[in-house]
Amino acid sequence: MAAAKTLPLRLPPLPSIKDVIRLYKLRALKELSQNFLMEPRLIDKIVRAAGNIEGNVVCEVGPGPGGITRSIIHQAPRKLILIEKDRRFLPSLELLADACKDKVDVDIITGDILKTDIAHFIPGDCKRDWHDAPPPVNLIGNLPFSVSTILIIRWLEMISKQEGPWAFGRTRMTLTFQKEVAERMVAPIMDKQRCRLSVMCQNWCNVNYKFDISGSAFLPKPEVDVGVVTLTPTKQPIIKLPFKLIEKIVRQIFNMRQKYSIRGAQTLFPAEVRNEMAIKMYKMADIDPMTRPFQIANTEFARICHAYSEIIKKYPEFEHYDYRAPKIKQPPSLPKSEAESSVN
Repeated sequence: MAAAKTLPLRLPPLPSIKDVIRLYKLRALKELSQNFLMEPRLIDKIVRAAGNIEGNVVCEVGPGPGGITRSIIHQAPRKLILIEKDRRFLPSLELLADACKDKVDVDIITGDILKTDIAHFIPGDCKRDWHDAPPPVNLIGNLPFSVSTILIIRWLEMISKQEGPWAFGRTRMTLTFQKEVAERMVAPIMDKQRCRLSVMCQNWCNVNYKFDISGSAFLPKPEVDVGVVTLTPTKQPIIKLPFKLIEKIVRQIFNMRQKYSIRGAQTLFPAEVRNEMAIKMYKMADIDPMTRPFQIANTEFARICHAYSEIIKKYPEFEHYDYRAPKIKQPPSLPKSEAESSVN
């Protein structure tokens, strides 16, 4: 016999999101990359993309006036953590928290997601072993374009270390990105969008591009469309090395995306040994130096990273070499007469 389908959680009558925006005189701030999603059908579609969240702990990033928040509450999570930087939205979020106070535990955190320890608000009994099924914890958010790439790279590093929300297991994410960014996250080899973000996301997560949302569904209308992406951390990354090492190698190689990949790889080493060490690394990895960055699969990046790791074990002085660091200028040499007088 099939299990009975849970009915959506009912809330008392509330003003619509459009009415809330009008009531509290809210407007999206361009400097914070804010865009309000107004269409309830699309909002529900984002939340459904997260799967069954009934009884789960859900953290919503940047809830704004609370459109997605309402849809999450209707799915009856156990607890909802709202992280909102803009205090103008507190009255509308408090209205929702009050409306569901006997049904869903709501924490409203005023702060920057880049500086907030989400794990502090997740109950300890949510913890699962990394190799088990994902824990009953979800991250959901309509992310501001200005922080989305920075945030996902930071979260990938936390996933690699099993920290923050990922101290509880393979916590799943359902997030919106500028469409071009979403396409980069899932881009396979040979794709014109393949870049550093593609390799990093696919190394630690199963990335699923769910659907597009037209920019016209937002207020104000952004100049680009939006992609909805789900990410589930994998049990084992493809490249099993420290995050910083992988990120450094992938970044340098993709810095010269249209050139032969060895050109970017050379910048991992000081100028005086650059050609020699890059060729050595590619031979160790069995990679053709003429391969372009977007033609390299993650398994091949793994061989490059392991080869680099072996090289810096033998030559530890290369590990902290930074191609972008300002060059130290030598002081100009003194004329011979001045040099002699300074010695005397």
